[in-house]
Amino acid sequence: MAKYMEIHPRNPQPRLVEKVTGLLRSGAVAAIPTDSGYALVCAMANKSGLERIRTIRRVGDRHHFTLLCRNFAQLGQLVIVDNANFRLIKSLTPGPYTFILRGTKEVPRMTLNPKKATVGVRIPDHIITLALVEAMGEPLISSSLILPGEEEPQTEGWQVCEKLSHAVDIVVEGPVGETGATTVVDLSQGEPKLLRRGAGRYDLFE
Repeated sequence: MAKYMEIHPRNPQPRLVEKVTGLLRSGAVAAIPTDSGYALVCAMANKSGLERIRTIRRVGDRHHFTLLCRNFAQLGQLVIVDNANFRLIKSLTPGPYTFILRGTKEVPRMTLNPKKATVGVRIPDHIITLALVEAMGEPLISSSLILPGEEEPQTEGWQVCEKLSHAVDIVVEGPVGETGATTVVDLSQGEPKLLRRGAGRYDLFE
């Protein structure tokens, strides 16, 4: 049965943040609010957690996972990005964008696309999410909590708890962005390529 925790949206309680991150370090999978709906997250070294997320989402090994980063310095350690695309990312984040780039050696192989060696990265514009990433001291592996047969991420913590109480270990209650999933842009070949229209300005890439 999942632990249900309500974290303050503007002033996250350090005690609760540490409790969640402690469980994540111990191998937990959590459903957390972000600026683009709920996401499933686990620690970077948690291989079984990543497989649990695949099972919940029913996605294969080519699914792009996203690393939630706290700032540009952290993001820059994880992916290979040229100056032009770094400026692009910096101009659009924090916010509801996921960028696909080639991973560095800092990224666990299990999170990379097996054929392209790419991974998603983003800096969310969400106080609770950033508090958790900051407390972890490293990025979180994440995937939008879009259930099989649905097109948009979950937006209510109590509904997530009802649907996934036996599939995840923690559900964090908190507000989410109002406009759906992230806009996904592939930068791995240099020129931006729009992969998914979402909450971010996708018209910039069409």
